[in-house]
Amino acid sequence: MNSLILNKHSKNSDAKLSRLFKLPSNTGSRCLGIYCTYCLPLLCCLLAVTGCSQQDEFEHDQVGNFEALWTIMDEHYSFFDYKQVDWDEVHQRYRARVSNEMTDRELFDICGDMLKELRDGHTNLIASHDVSRYWIWEQWPVNYDARIIDQHYLNFDYKMASGIKYQILTDNIGYMYYGSFSTGIGEGNLDLILSYLSTADGLIIDVRDNGGGLLTNVEKLVSRFIPSKTLAGYISHKTGPGHNDISEPYPYYFEPTSNHIHYLKPVVVLANRGSFSATNNFVSIMKGLDQVTIVGDTTGGGCGLPFTSELPNGWRVRFSSCPIMDPEGRLTEFGVAPDVRIDMNLDDRTHDAILDRAIAILTTP
Repeated sequence: MNSLILNKHSKNSDAKLSRLFKLPSNTGSRCLGIYCTYCLPLLCCLLAVTGCSQQDEFEHDQVGNFEALWTIMDEHYSFFDYKQVDWDEVHQRYRARVSNEMTDRELFDICGDMLKELRDGHTNLIASHDVSRYWIWEQWPVNYDARIIDQHYLNFDYKMASGIKYQILTDNIGYMYYGSFSTGIGEGNLDLILSYLSTADGLIIDVRDNGGGLLTNVEKLVSRFIPSKTLAGYISHKTGPGHNDISEPYPYYFEPTSNHIHYLKPVVVLANRGSFSATNNFVSIMKGLDQVTIVGDTTGGGCGLPFTSELPNGWRVRFSSCPIMDPEGRLTEFGVAPDVRIDMNLDDRTHDAILDRAIAILTTP
């Protein structure tokens, strides 16, 4: 593949990647934010990116760093056509603002603005003084307040395990709040949580404001709510530097965890715009299960597996390289719509309208 080398990084990072994917230690790429070990398609995605071996040279000046950034994105970003972004036009518009006389901060701001054209929460420019970002959840209603739940639904009486807050609410409805898929889930912890909640007539899984994390934790959690091998979605990878050089989608599946407790009664998943990245993936999979209803707001999206590259000046850029699709084969880059759309009234400090609707769904015959 005629493209840039994606990363310059330490041997320790290579070794970590080797352990995750059982690859040679000189493979040379890192995935930030989401590490995946459970399916061959994701391994193919990694190999496609790390297979880039020819390095384009750029001058170590402001113009050279701008051109390096634009070229990395041009050859490796995966959503240009989906988002209808004319990257050549973007280059022309932003290149006119760049000169070798500008400061690093001025260049950073211009490059950050250019990346925002992609409307992608997984795309960031990372320097020692700042991180550029496009976080869609900052632009929408919050639709979550932990204090309201802790005080008026849990009475400050709840249990915690593996980053999961849980309790049985009134009306015999189980409640789990998982705040980050970056927090590891122990199989034994899940057994204890689901055993405690097994007497509940229904279960609410609240992933509002969960910004994502590890896809392995998505698999661990989903596997407790499926009765048999289940299609989780599809994944593609870049096959060349062209915008349309993307592979055919590969399906990937989850299976029920063996010899562990499962919960197959009705489930409601609560989501909002802060449910991003791995959480977006979790909601897209759970939505396809017959016993599950999604309530709240559309998720924040973020369905591209992120990778990183480095500019001549040492700045790093993270970007979406491998698209992950839902079980229907649809991209969810801009979010997963709920089955029941409802907003909270944040002027009411005693009620969570989204949680109330979930309870009503699970208690209505």
